[in-house]
Amino acid sequence: MTGLVDGVAVRAACRAETLIGPTPGLAPGCVQANLVLLPRDWAFDFMLFCHRNPQPCPLLDVTDPGDPEPKRVAPGADLRTDLPKYRIWEHGELVAEPTNLLAHWRDDLVGFLIGCSFTFENALLEAGVTVRHIEQGVNVPMYRTNVPCISAGRFRGQMVVSMRPLNPEQTETVTRICAKLPLAHGAPVHVGDPARIGIADIAKPDYGDPVTIHAGEQPVFWACGVTPQAALLATRPPFAITHAPGHMFVTDQRDSDLLMTSPV
Repeated sequence: MTGLVDGVAVRAACRAETLIGPTPGLAPGCVQANLVLLPRDWAFDFMLFCHRNPQPCPLLDVTDPGDPEPKRVAPGADLRTDLPKYRIWEHGELVAEPTNLLAHWRDDLVGFLIGCSFTFENALLEAGVTVRHIEQGVNVPMYRTNVPCISAGRFRGQMVVSMRPLNPEQTETVTRICAKLPLAHGAPVHVGDPARIGIADIAKPDYGDPVTIHAGEQPVFWACGVTPQAALLATRPPFAITHAPGHMFVTDQRDSDLLMTSPV
């Protein structure tokens, strides 16, 4: 969508439900975030899971129970309405994908906003690196892997990764850029053969859309904020809410705010 130049504009479009699609390429330079909402009695275990797995789960903000306002990253925003699409989970099963949470909100929910690789894409574009899913107008491809996360309390699971095809010269540049943004997943976790991290078919992502890999390019993989959804499937809490993959919360923070910043 045109005209969505900052987080305020993106969130307003989500709230009006004129934006219900993926958010890559929107509000360039603004930090985007994954969302997890959990009942209070599950929140500590999940926070510990994030601290033990900071590359796939870098925490940007945590809300008080029952409070839908992420005061640190977007004062005045509302996590119940300000994302394009959500996922409702019951005992690890996906039961709904609403465009707002007004009928699903609970007073015991704690919100976790987790860094997103969409944040570093503006820096890649400024460096002259083509971001294929933006070029093709689709969602980023994401894959479940065989790379285990460090368990915490009731939470466990394997890492999910996002992929962008690059030529070898670009890979070095991109690694240098992304390493400076640890709260946006940092440097790539794997380059090359997808089978080495348990991906059987690069043309069939588990989330998002496939993209073209040209001759001379190699797949480059980053830790992904959809990893908590894999943990939810493994852990099966009685109730949880997440963003729909690729349908992020756009904050008021700028990508420059995250340069070499430590997690909360």
